[in-house]
Amino acid sequence: MDLTLVVMAAGAGSRFGGLKQITPIDKDQNFIIDYSIYDALSVGFKKVVFVIREEFLYDFQSTIGERLKNKIEVFYAFQKIEDTPIPIDTKGRTKPWGTVQALLVSKPYVDGSFVVVNADDFYGKNAFMVASEFLKNVKKPYTYANISYEYGITKSQEGEVKRGVLSIEGDKISSIIESSVGFSGEKIVARPLDGSEVFEIKEGHPVSMNFFAFQNDIYSLLEEYWENYFKQSEAEILAGEALLTECLKENIEKGTITILNQPGKSVWLGMTYRSDLEFVEKRVQELKEKEEYPKHLWEDYSGKE
Repeated sequence: MDLTLVVMAAGAGSRFGGLKQITPIDKDQNFIIDYSIYDALSVGFKKVVFVIREEFLYDFQSTIGERLKNKIEVFYAFQKIEDTPIPIDTKGRTKPWGTVQALLVSKPYVDGSFVVVNADDFYGKNAFMVASEFLKNVKKPYTYANISYEYGITKSQEGEVKRGVLSIEGDKISSIIESSVGFSGEKIVARPLDGSEVFEIKEGHPVSMNFFAFQNDIYSLLEEYWENYFKQSEAEILAGEALLTECLKENIEKGTITILNQPGKSVWLGMTYRSDLEFVEKRVQELKEKEEYPKHLWEDYSGKE
């Protein structure tokens, strides 16, 4: 079974101060997503779909697109503000409609099961290995997996970060609450984006970093959620986003889907703020010194792991 990697890369990086998804993190000008694709290739992925804004196309094609030639099949899907299921005035809108839309625009390029990741998160090879094995063996429809990480591994020293705070029963996720998480004094607090009550978590609490292993049947649920999102008032539509985690939470509560929790056992790195970049660069160099990655990622790539 050929697997596809869907990369959500349409963000504007407002807190970072630029396009962090195409910010180099090593001396060869590779991005974080170069490393995710390298790891995905090592466990048999055959295709990558970059979900981007159309104006980013040249930036992607001329950099990572060039590096990936003859290594993996590459497609670009455009996430557009004006693509809505109902007529609506989007003149005041400055960003696309969220992660549900991001996945929906990837649909024409995805034939079967797939993994979705953020472009600006470094997940490690083990995450792709676990996801690949899950998708090769899963039989039951509407059954997916999430590679989770402890909040403490994913925190930023600079300030609050958005995380999907997980509740887990056994090996299954029972709830995902998309939240802004950070320190309040000595405590770590999660502030749900839906405005519900703030709650405390510990450093070891599992959070979702948008690394999901999906079967193709997820698209029907995303389409339903997308249509329902635009049944709200115009003010609510324009103020919010259609979030993947909210769609999944709703379907977990309905009993429509099962999401297995798979704790991440790799290094996780990410950039929310510009100050995170130096730490990421240092850790990537350390991984190379440990020979977990080649000194020159693509120049030394043989196509075999």
